[in-house]
Amino acid sequence: WWNWHPEKTALEYLWRTGALAVARREGFQKVYDLAERVIPKRHRGRPPSRKAFIDWSCRGALARLGVATPAELAAFWGALSAAEAGAWCAAQLGNGLTSVLVEPADGATPRAAFAAAETLERLDGLPKPPPRIRALNPFDPVIRDRARLERLFGFRYRIEVFVPAAKRQYGYYVFPLLEGERFIGRIDMTHDSRNGCRDGGVLKVTGLWLEPEIAMTRGREDKLQAELKRIQKFVGAAALEFAPR
Repeated sequence: WWNWHPEKTALEYLWRTGALAVARREGFQKVYDLAERVIPKRHRGRPPSRKAFIDWSCRGALARLGVATPAELAAFWGALSAAEAGAWCAAQLGNGLTSVLVEPADGATPRAAFAAAETLERLDGLPKPPPRIRALNPFDPVIRDRARLERLFGFRYRIEVFVPAAKRQYGYYVFPLLEGERFIGRIDMTHDSRNGCRDGGVLKVTGLWLEPEIAMTRGREDKLQAELKRIQKFVGAAALEFAPR
């Protein structure tokens, strides 16, 4: 994916500019077709105004992020500028939107951001996060914005599936580990199935890296084993093999 051929580049350009649409997927591959054969005419004939589009984009991004700066709202869809998002925030202040200060994980100067008033009203009633360890998919919404993740949680994460093997720091498909509300490390694992079938085979853990301030206590080890057993059951692996590199 880091070395697209010209044909793929052309298809992606035509898709992003509206001439083509994605009709379906076969595995990881997109199947393209003419946009008019995929998108119903009623959706193609009346494009929204720029104002309506900005409003939809910002509201949708804020609903998913909870708290965000204008730059983060703009980056969520990648379809408008930070200035447009900032103007929308300014116009909505006092009309269901409120300004807040968000303190970074490193204790640096809080950053101005925005949140829906109803979001702030729900904060006191939120349940505590479960204390178990969870392996997050590299595309999980909480980590999709890597800069935001690092600022709010103090956790630096880069997915390396798009990085040539010789340049990877950890591994091809490394999962962040979340314990409660704290990121404690990352783990590399793969399902070595038999004869290409989903069921059977071995769930192999080939690498485990904890954050510098995190120790592998007995309790933490038990929670990690419980999460690996859950994943083993989910993928249908017959056995679990832990072999750190």
